[in-house]
Amino acid sequence: MPTPQRSQVHVNRPLTNISVAYRQSAEAFVADRVFPVIPVDKQSDSYFIFNRSDAFRDEMKERAPGTESAGGGYTMSTDTYFARVFAYHKDIDDQTRANYDVPLNADREATEYLTNKFLINREVRWAAGYFTTSIWGTDYTGVASGANSTQVNQWDGASSDPVKDVENLKAVVMEKTGMRPNVLTIGYHVWKALKNHPEIIERIQYGAGPGNPAMVSRRLVAQLFELDALYVMEAIKTTDAEPGPANASAAAAFIGGKHALLTYRPQTPGLMTPSAGYTFTWNGLLGPSSLGSAISRFRMEHLKSDRVEIEAAYDFKKIAAELGVFVSGVVA
Repeated sequence: MPTPQRSQVHVNRPLTNISVAYRQSAEAFVADRVFPVIPVDKQSDSYFIFNRSDAFRDEMKERAPGTESAGGGYTMSTDTYFARVFAYHKDIDDQTRANYDVPLNADREATEYLTNKFLINREVRWAAGYFTTSIWGTDYTGVASGANSTQVNQWDGASSDPVKDVENLKAVVMEKTGMRPNVLTIGYHVWKALKNHPEIIERIQYGAGPGNPAMVSRRLVAQLFELDALYVMEAIKTTDAEPGPANASAAAAFIGGKHALLTYRPQTPGLMTPSAGYTFTWNGLLGPSSLGSAISRFRMEHLKSDRVEIEAAYDFKKIAAELGVFVSGVVA
């Protein structure tokens, strides 16, 4: 008999399904939506990077009778990913479980708690690595007024024009790559400024028609910007030291800050398809999951407890720096 895979022995599929369902309702987290997921079988492997200049060079020539056509190809290099493994657990002791009216609710609550911990960790790692300066092809900075060629007037200021700014940022990427950026990712403070910006309200109100309220939704703002998606980083993380008093007020902050990132994301992700970035999830370890994670439950007899554990294996990779433009401090 072949040896069972680790995922077949330990993964609790019903609890993993609960985790996935919980994630699908957690719109505050954006990392795996900005960087689409690519499932992989191996923890580490290579992927190809194509020379963008080869794709846009004008090389087709007129063909004379009886002669061969002009021909050519493209050059490419390789890079590698490495899916690091992360884990976190919560123990449910027998006395606590016995006090639940429905004992299985303890497993569900633990699963949701662990999934939230995983999502926060992943969002923090993505933001630290890719929602910051000196990462993408072009950096801009928000200023109060009088923006120059590497700045934008902050979108919560009277002199700002976010619609024009997004068009200019798209043009930067398009002139370098021939691809139109289609995803804007912003911190929650930036979203507050956009949804209350007079120009955006006026445009949406005009489109709504007489007698209709100007409901400024993310979908409508994305349409106004001619983008496929507008993602708002609503997730927070506590910043106070642990452990603290049980009744202490936790110090917390938005993970996304006051920044904006414009990127290109393909409709169908693939190793041969350009993208600003990808999330490589090691399904060969944990089995198929849209999160690249799995939930296990096993007995800790010496603690008289059941342990519920989440394990994830993934790697974020920037694929093409030219397919992204970052704006730091786009609101004050």
